[in-house]
Amino acid sequence: MKIGVLAYRFDYYTNLRNILYKLPEAEYVPVNDLYSNLRRAALSVNRRLGRELFPTFDLNNQFEDFEMNKVDLLHFSNGVSYGRTPWVAHFETLLPRFSPLMQRYHGKIKLPFMMTPLLQRGFNALKCSSCKRIIAWSQSAADIQRDLLTELPFEEREIILKKMTVLHPPQDVLVEQPVQRSFTNANPIRFILIGAGFFRKGGREILNAFNHLVTTENAPIRLVLVSSLHMDTYAAKETQADADWAIQFISEHTDWIDYFDSLPQDDVLELIKTCDVGLLPTYADTYGLSVLEEQACGLPVITTDVRALPEINNTETGWLIRVPKNDLGEALYSTPEERERLSQHIQAGLEAIIGSIVADPSVIFTKGVKALDRIREMHDPAAYAQKLREIYHQALGD
Repeated sequence: MKIGVLAYRFDYYTNLRNILYKLPEAEYVPVNDLYSNLRRAALSVNRRLGRELFPTFDLNNQFEDFEMNKVDLLHFSNGVSYGRTPWVAHFETLLPRFSPLMQRYHGKIKLPFMMTPLLQRGFNALKCSSCKRIIAWSQSAADIQRDLLTELPFEEREIILKKMTVLHPPQDVLVEQPVQRSFTNANPIRFILIGAGFFRKGGREILNAFNHLVTTENAPIRLVLVSSLHMDTYAAKETQADADWAIQFISEHTDWIDYFDSLPQDDVLELIKTCDVGLLPTYADTYGLSVLEEQACGLPVITTDVRALPEINNTETGWLIRVPKNDLGEALYSTPEERERLSQHIQAGLEAIIGSIVADPSVIFTKGVKALDRIREMHDPAAYAQKLREIYHQALGD
């Protein structure tokens, strides 16, 4: 089997996670197309002009190669194809992943979307016989896709829905058993946050909660951060002043913060193994792959209950911070008032949960064992590969 994967995204983390090298009998082939070339040209012009004259978001998620790539099957991450070669696609939120639909999903468009030629072509691609399967990362993504399709006529909606399946990402078990430790001020509980979108992932609330617990309660805790402090602004709406504050705050509290702006992935996994509790009190994440990695190292994780996080974390394996959300599980963060309320829920939740952990640290090992068992049961790479194999064989046998 020759599986075509978009060349410029070939070694993207999500492709490595979900697509590449899962089946030993498959050959994975980098493929190029019209939209890859258009994207490259647009980026070049934008760089020369110093501004985004030509948006590239929609170019990222379309594919047309006029059948020039000689592969058996194309496998996309968040993309659709207009050609005749059979294809499947993983998706995190919805398909087609075009800007008008993402704006509607994030509440920037209140009315039903207008069926433009671009959107019609995207939906036609999903209905086309060459589209064999659309693979939701989570039930959350499947629910969002189903909600989107309610605006299509019933017959068209059903054609697409019959192609949809849910397949959670695979995760190797990284330790055989969690480490059971005793904690003191000299040997503090180590909490870890991983991710570039620092403020979106609850970074400000983490710093404030830890500062309160360390300074007012002398809690035996230490914070490990792996983050470039990159600003993505779409949920937390942080500014450069916020980033400057975080850098200054971290530099002034090295007595209880270990900070790394970036590390190779293997080093990140080794660092996780030296910690005790994972953190992802996020405003907005489509899935939360760092949660799987931390659970696979035997760490229970503190998360919010947005999007797919309640599917991969619960009160048996970790802790959930309940936050205000819409009907599709997305936290409410569109207005300054909503963001302030969300921030308050996250910080209060962190302080309460961490305080309870300090009061009874034995819960770390108990929940860590269950988190590791959950990875073994729900994210087994062999089981994932077999499901992917069946999807490919069905696609090629139709």
